[in-house]
Amino acid sequence: MKILVMSDIHANINALETVIEDAGKVDRVWCLGDLVGYGPDPNECIKKIRSLKNCICLMGNHDSAVLGNMDMEAFNRDARLSVEWNQKVINPENMNFLKNLPEKHVEEDVTLAHGSPRNPVWEYILDWQVAMNNLDFFETSFCFVGHTHIPVIFQLTEEELGSQLQILSPVGSVELTGKAIVNPGSVGQPRDRDARAAYAIYDTESKIWEPRRVAYNIAEVQNRITKFGLPERNALRIADGW
Repeated sequence: MKILVMSDIHANINALETVIEDAGKVDRVWCLGDLVGYGPDPNECIKKIRSLKNCICLMGNHDSAVLGNMDMEAFNRDARLSVEWNQKVINPENMNFLKNLPEKHVEEDVTLAHGSPRNPVWEYILDWQVAMNNLDFFETSFCFVGHTHIPVIFQLTEEELGSQLQILSPVGSVELTGKAIVNPGSVGQPRDRDARAAYAIYDTESKIWEPRRVAYNIAEVQNRITKFGLPERNALRIADGW
């Protein structure tokens, strides 16, 4: 079974539609949260996700913040302004969809979370130490997360001197073995200095993880960000992938 794995769409419909088209025919979709925030198209992105067949979508920290469930002091100024704008424009039907998103999901020997298995909505897994500390918080072989906007694979392997955690560069297909925490990167706001939308295809039979990047019309998104009065920084950063 082929699964489209994506995260951190952040109200960027151009990036989302390009990813779905580029992925082609898949059996399932796993969306790891943050449908909204930063971008100009929250209703369009939620509607698109709702329309996908066989789609599991999780709660991200921006989704939770839009619902009023998070302390806004934890967000920087631009993120707060974006959340406040989202709260004004998202329609009731889509708000209800966000409200019912789960924080964690387990399927096909994979645990899904937005941030981490230990703290599904908020914790960032940015280095091997945090990844190692999270290994005991999921019982499946693999855990797929988002939140950092950076594609990465933390894979535990058995060596002669004991268990070692390897950080694998997400370039080319990788067979997942042992125990691993894997991040597909961000669809709508990558932060690895590559402006192209990031996602992955996961094959449940072969355990092959295939990271992918695809270019989309960034200028159109920037124009809408400016048009709706969202922070200028939101427009600048999607062009440079930071």
